[in-house]
Amino acid sequence: MSTTESPQTATAPVSPTSQATKETLEDYTLRFAPRSYRRWTPMVVATTALGGIAYMADFSIGAGIGLAHGTGNALVAIAVAAVVIFITGFPLAYYGARYNIDLDLITRGSGFGYYGSVLTSVIFASFTFIFFALEGSIMAQGLKLGLGLPLGLGYAISTLMVIPLVIYGMKALSKLQVWTTPVWLLLMVAPLAYLISTDPGTVDRFLNYAGSDGDGGVNTASVLLGAGVCLSLIAQIGEQIDYLRFMPAKTEANKRAWWTAVVMAGPGWVVLGALKQAIGVFLAVYILAKAGPAASTEPIRQFRGAFDAMMPSWLVIPLAVALVVISQIKINVTNAYSGSLAWTNSFTRVTKHYPGRMLFVLVNLGFALALMEADMFSFLNDILGFYSNCAIAWIVTVATDIGINKYLLKLSPLQPEFRRGMLYAVNPVGVVAFVAASGLSIAMYFHALGDTLQPYSPVAAAVLAFVLTPLMALVTKGKYYLRRTDDGIDEPLLDTAGNPSATTYDCHVCHQPYERPDLAACQTHDAHVCSLCLSTDKVGDHVLPAQPSAA
Repeated sequence: MSTTESPQTATAPVSPTSQATKETLEDYTLRFAPRSYRRWTPMVVATTALGGIAYMADFSIGAGIGLAHGTGNALVAIAVAAVVIFITGFPLAYYGARYNIDLDLITRGSGFGYYGSVLTSVIFASFTFIFFALEGSIMAQGLKLGLGLPLGLGYAISTLMVIPLVIYGMKALSKLQVWTTPVWLLLMVAPLAYLISTDPGTVDRFLNYAGSDGDGGVNTASVLLGAGVCLSLIAQIGEQIDYLRFMPAKTEANKRAWWTAVVMAGPGWVVLGALKQAIGVFLAVYILAKAGPAASTEPIRQFRGAFDAMMPSWLVIPLAVALVVISQIKINVTNAYSGSLAWTNSFTRVTKHYPGRMLFVLVNLGFALALMEADMFSFLNDILGFYSNCAIAWIVTVATDIGINKYLLKLSPLQPEFRRGMLYAVNPVGVVAFVAASGLSIAMYFHALGDTLQPYSPVAAAVLAFVLTPLMALVTKGKYYLRRTDDGIDEPLLDTAGNPSATTYDCHVCHQPYERPDLAACQTHDAHVCSLCLSTDKVGDHVLPAQPSAA
């Protein structure tokens, strides 16, 4: 996936925010992604986005659920989680692709407010370093098996090797994903197909496996406990949107391809994710008799066993290690990149200072390395089960605000808004729904409300968020969404086709041209100011005052 250089990168800004401006224009960090930059076709964007879900964690997650609860419970749990993820991911993917903004910018105008969404940015950043650590641990296991490297050294290598790739932002990531995907698919699918075709008995053993704590039947508690772990991946839609925001404008000519790409690379990621989890259960059951339960949850050992059945022994370990390393690189460059955006976004809003995205690449990697050194694999399900409650509450709140508050109740503005001055600092609609839903579900998860209710914590997170979001909108009458309804620029944000306007205006602070949705008027200087310069305005000199009618 390649692109021509954006014209905005040609002129060096001369303001105090010059470095911040230059860096954010490399891939529109924290900004609306303009039409002049979005040169890719819908299918190329979709292919690139799907390349980012090549992680091996799905195999571990599926294996852990299957070994604990049995194949029947595991498959139902995987299916339940996939349905929830698909339904909640659809409106978020549509908004990201249609209006060319990332999930944090969507969240700001969908119930949380300008500063309220800092909460969810931290949740998303946590998602990226948790799963970076998980993938890094899997790669370290592969390096130990293949090269004999100590796990500690493997953790360091898996962390440091992504830094050069992440420095160059989305352009480098997109090329990496496209070129490595065919190899990854071949290495993943070939051994599975071979095992099923040459030993059909493996399928029967897989389907009949009862689990360590089950009797072979399907029961609600086991399904919900398994689904809770799978739902920890619900925040993956944020990383998908980091690609989908570069979708081209939707037109009559491309609308079929546009919708196909949005569905496939947006909520559709979970179809491949659920399939990988089911494969993880299959491989775990296959390896269980050969190497025991400890090895059955490690993808490197799963694929070593699968490769061992179909090829010469001298090829087995090199191919298994190659699969793990390719998968780790494909997902962890995205984890590091998306995490750095989330941390930078939060820090910039709170401090009104842009420190550079690279600083938070290192912060995110530091958190991930600490988790790896703490042997997160030994308590993986506990981490994911706890995290899923926060992630579910956030994603369901935003999806409900879009689907119900915007389109049904019409209390939330239909067009997304993210600019400082246009939004209230905190919107109680999303913040109250999120805090209440995540707080109660976490209490349930840690048995505060009894052992019987503990498996239902993810259900509680989803139901409470779904109910409280429209309820809070009705109670507040939607008055805390917009601080202003007029940004001071006469031209509409959207063109006649409903796409963000491509007309450019110069920012009088950083002296760069930006497309219409990224700017607001500055009454103090009778000029225009871009969204990042608004964010870093320490004295509020460029921020529009509140409209009396909106208060």
